[in-house]
Amino acid sequence: MKDDAKPTRSQLMRLFAQQGLHPRHDLGQNFLVDLNLLNLIVRHAKLTTADVILEVGTGTGGLTTHLAPHAGHVVTVEYDDHVYQHAQAALASQRNVTLVHGDALANKNTLSPEVLTAVRRALNNVRRYEQSEFGGPTDIGETDNPWQLKPAVSTLKLVANLPYHIATPVMSNLVATDLPWSRMVVTVQYEMAVRMMAVPRTSDYSALTVWMQSQAKLQLIRKLPPSVFWPPPKVDSAVLVVERDIERQSQILNPTFFHDFVRDVFTQRRKIIAGVIAGLCDSTKGGMTCHAPPHTRAEIDQMLVDLEIPLDARAEHLTVSQWVALANRLGGSPSPN
Repeated sequence: MKDDAKPTRSQLMRLFAQQGLHPRHDLGQNFLVDLNLLNLIVRHAKLTTADVILEVGTGTGGLTTHLAPHAGHVVTVEYDDHVYQHAQAALASQRNVTLVHGDALANKNTLSPEVLTAVRRALNNVRRYEQSEFGGPTDIGETDNPWQLKPAVSTLKLVANLPYHIATPVMSNLVATDLPWSRMVVTVQYEMAVRMMAVPRTSDYSALTVWMQSQAKLQLIRKLPPSVFWPPPKVDSAVLVVERDIERQSQILNPTFFHDFVRDVFTQRRKIIAGVIAGLCDSTKGGMTCHAPPHTRAEIDQMLVDLEIPLDARAEHLTVSQWVALANRLGGSPSPN
């Protein structure tokens, strides 16, 4: 890697000074300047040439240049005009990198259509390349997988030093898509990592906790001090690994209902859950549509008993598996015509 591509503190300070610029705190521009940590992130990403990488927050391209040699393709997104121009120059020679200039989010609930299009195009291209370059029928004999030398499909991995203010929607919205994501290796605010990994009956246990743990296994790799970034943030950060769990995901019958239901109940986390359900499933009071709502408090209580949920339980008391079972019971299948 050329020296001017290395994201060291002195190099970044010199670059910004030459252009008369300052890092934008409103965009969460805290650049990771510890090269050992960049290598740590790449190792935990477990990259192969069948992988497409989504990186949100290109910055000056430091992490991108570490990822590109190990992946099939990197789709990297940068919002800031001035930083984008530097990244464009720094990544010009990387033939397997697509640099997107814009917001990674269309809104707080949806990833940008431009980003989704770029990712899907990269997945298709990598899959075709893997099959044509390494696959094809072999001389060994009949096989159900004609591409046995390489994976028949490409997978998506989110690997990024995520800006704090968009980390939650980027991660949670990616989980909600139909994209074949398999892994995330991200730096996030330490408190956010704690919330995602929280256990029931704690103040950090939240709708985000349930949403992520219901579909993935999470591991906090390392807590990071502010000093490994430039400029240093005012809080600690963490390297977090999120590994998709297909078996867990398959237990959720209606992901959209599950997401909305858990979120809405947690907005009333101090209330007894039986009463919250009664309000949410009452369409006459503007509640959400439950496909098989209980109609009386007695029926709600019996449903909770059937699911082994205490009648005095509040949102933070339910385990992730209880949340899934409850949502499946209330909205797991379409209502009959």
